[in-house]
Amino acid sequence: MSKPLFSLTNIAYSPDDGSQVLSDINFTLHAGERAALTGRNGAGKTTLLHLMVGLLKPTAGTLEAFGKVRISEKDFYDVRCRAGLCFQVAEHQLFCPTVAEDVAFGPLNLGKSHREAKQIVADVLELVGLVGFEEKITHHLSGGEKRLAALASVLAMEPDVLLLDEPTAELDEVAKNRLIKVLNDLPQAKLIISHDQAFLNEVSELFYCL
Repeated sequence: MSKPLFSLTNIAYSPDDGSQVLSDINFTLHAGERAALTGRNGAGKTTLLHLMVGLLKPTAGTLEAFGKVRISEKDFYDVRCRAGLCFQVAEHQLFCPTVAEDVAFGPLNLGKSHREAKQIVADVLELVGLVGFEEKITHHLSGGEKRLAALASVLAMEPDVLLLDEPTAELDEVAKNRLIKVLNDLPQAKLIISHDQAFLNEVSELFYCL
C-alpha cells in the first residue's frame, strides 16, 4: 500500500483548561479512502480535524501529513492547500461579500489567473448546485446555501483530501442527495464527521468512532 496521506501516532490533545479531549489516537488515511468519523458530542471529532491541518497543536504524539512530520505553523502551510477543511459552521468559511468572490479567493491566492479562477468558480458552483448564485451576498444565503457555498470554496482549491465537518447540516433532502452524488464522484480521500448515519453509509467505506 502507498504511503498514507495522513498518519497520526499516539496523538493527544489537552486545551488550556487542563481537560483531556483526545488521548492515544492512532489513525491513517490513504489516497482514495472514504472514511467516516463518529462519536458523541464533545468526543473530540472536530478537534481531530483541526489538529490535522494545524489549527490546533497536539500535546503529545506525532502527526505526519503528505510524507512529512508536521510540528510548526510553517510546516502546515502546504497541508492547508492540500487538505480542504470544511468547517462545522459555514459562516467561519465565508468572509467575502459575494459567493463568487469567496469561491475564487483560494484559487487566486494559489496563483491562478482571474480567467482561470472564473472558470473554477463556474465549475464548482455547477457541481454543488449553486449556478446563478455568483453575485449573491453570502450573509443573505440560507443555512443550507451557506453550507454548499463553503464546500464550493474548498473544492475550488482542488485538494488531495477533503475533511468535512457535518456537511449535511441544514441541507434539505434534494441538496443532501446531490451532495452524496458529488462526494461519491470525487476521487479525493475523505474524512467525514456526521451524526447522520444514513448519509455516512452512502458516502463512506471505513468507519471510526471516538
